[in-house]
Amino acid sequence: MFTLNLIPSSPLTFSKSTHQYYPIKRFQNPKNSSPSPVFLNKSTSPSPKVCNFNKIHGYPLGKIPALSTKTAHFGDIIENPSRKLGSNVPKAAASSEPNPEGEAESVEAAAKSKAKTLQLALVFGFWYFQNIVFNIYNKKALNVFPFPWLLASFQLFAGSIWMLVLWSFKLQPCPKITKPFIIALLGPALFHTIGHISACVSFSKVAVSFTHVIKSSEPVFSVVFSSFLGDTYPLKVWLSIVPIVMGCSLAAITEVSFNFEGLWGALISNVGFVLRNIYSKRSLQNFKQVNGLNLYGCISIMSLFYLFPVAILVEGSQWVQGYHNAIQTVGKASTFYTWVLVSGIFYHLYNQSSYQALDQISPLTFSVGNTMKRVVVIVSTVLVFRNPVRPLNALGSGIAILGTFLYSQATAKKKSSAGEKKS
Repeated sequence: MFTLNLIPSSPLTFSKSTHQYYPIKRFQNPKNSSPSPVFLNKSTSPSPKVCNFNKIHGYPLGKIPALSTKTAHFGDIIENPSRKLGSNVPKAAASSEPNPEGEAESVEAAAKSKAKTLQLALVFGFWYFQNIVFNIYNKKALNVFPFPWLLASFQLFAGSIWMLVLWSFKLQPCPKITKPFIIALLGPALFHTIGHISACVSFSKVAVSFTHVIKSSEPVFSVVFSSFLGDTYPLKVWLSIVPIVMGCSLAAITEVSFNFEGLWGALISNVGFVLRNIYSKRSLQNFKQVNGLNLYGCISIMSLFYLFPVAILVEGSQWVQGYHNAIQTVGKASTFYTWVLVSGIFYHLYNQSSYQALDQISPLTFSVGNTMKRVVVIVSTVLVFRNPVRPLNALGSGIAILGTFLYSQATAKKKSSAGEKKS
């Protein structure tokens, strides 16, 4: 790259200068007028023909002040190639460099968010699917075997067996059963029994879609009963129940399959489930270590003991003849057994999924999901059973469901504000 003339009187010359900003001139030693290149070996007996290539590689021209700045130490870089290039860069510039650890954390957070979203979608999907299957096969069984007391008892029995299997094989941790816990469950289990059997009676008398429209008025009963027990609600909550009442009334008077027994069954079901929720909050405060799934399993088992003896008294004498009529109507006994079995299993599964969803999401998201569940069930059953729907009936159903959605929004804000005050 360059040629050297080591004769002392000769200047240091380059064939082609690569220093564009600092052109190299003849070097003059201020202490000695005779030219002496600084890159010669500084031993006691210097040899003019021996040069120190380390010094050539280091500072062939000595330290040029213009290059010895705080922002660029080119000589140090050449002497120490392993040195980091950004070591002498100001911190402001160094901070702009990408942080691999921060990027890894952001990627991991994004992956967790996607996984949680997928898990939530699966929970809601199973919840909706199981609810649809239950309503369809429950209605099919009731159409040929109109004995809701026995069918409701079998559904509780199927759920009880399901939970016993989970506890036996340790697929679900078994709750600690104590006498105070059993006493605390007596009230919620009783109201759960009333709500369940009333809904089954309504399903046997009217269309499934109509029952669900009336059951969407449950928030009205919740506000009224809770207010009697001392709870207070803001004006938004009270205003949200107005469209619920109006929508349910419009849907009832325009329903093709309207039946007072079916209407009263749906209304009593609302009362039962509302009282179950209220009573559970009051009686089970000391048993918060029991998760939602185990709590529902215990309530199902206790409800079975409540319901089945009463079912025998109400319609037990008609079961044998009703069974033969059902087999004759369906044509195959296996088909009828399948309908009953599927309705029992999926009744428990959709309640199990709802409790699992409630454990994983906020109450507001759960309320919105529950409202949309009714919409999906109503549309699905109308399509399956081809129930005639009048325009005013559809309008009333839509208004009632919209009111339910507004109620869930208002009550969720009330709960969040109450939690902030406590904190």
